[in-house]
Amino acid sequence: MKTALLVLASLATVVGCAYRSPEMYRDDTTKVLETKQADIRACYDEVLKGTPGAGGTVTVKFEVETEEGKIQNVVVDRPTSTAPDAVGECVRKNIEGLVISPPDKRLGQATYVYEFSVPASPGAAPKS
Repeated sequence: MKTALLVLASLATVVGCAYRSPEMYRDDTTKVLETKQADIRACYDEVLKGTPGAGGTVTVKFEVETEEGKIQNVVVDRPTSTAPDAVGECVRKNIEGLVISPPDKRLGQATYVYEFSVPASPGAAPKS
């Protein structure tokens, strides 16, 4: 499973408060999202049991609120996602409510892409 943070923009300026640079915001968000990789992978593995060969991408859009740094309003962007809906729902449920600490005083908006591919079976010849 690969992931990529595509866009993270901070909005709404508040004078006199701590702010992250866009790069710091991206890095801090990525670290928090990575804490759920095992849980997301387990969901994907369950989907594979019922749908062998299922794979693709899940694009999620979300906000990082300013009071506690919680990830909220997580939505799977279905037009740009290619993985089965069950995988998207797993991603959504696992990242909703995660906390980026300390909170930033600007509302964060992000688009994050998860890529899912079936693991190669042992001894399988690589594709040319």
